[in-house]
Amino acid sequence: MRMRRMLGLALAAATLSGTGAVGAIGAIGAVSAQAATSPNMTRQECTDAGGQVQARPYDGYYCALPDGSTQPVT
Repeated sequence: MRMRRMLGLALAAATLSGTGAVGAIGAIGAVSAQAATSPNMTRQECTDAGGQVQARPYDGYYCALPDGSTQPVT
């Protein structure tokens, strides 16, 4: 969900700025690179987003966000 939201924001920004297809691909690449390097949230990011850090037995911790989605926590 987080990646979808970021991708949508990047595409919307590229569209509003009047960037051509090359700029949109650059924006997509930047979003993909950020998502690939940071797949998990920190505890601080979780609480800042209004979520709650919860534990799964034998699976570690995850962030339960208000919209119902979950993210792994580092």
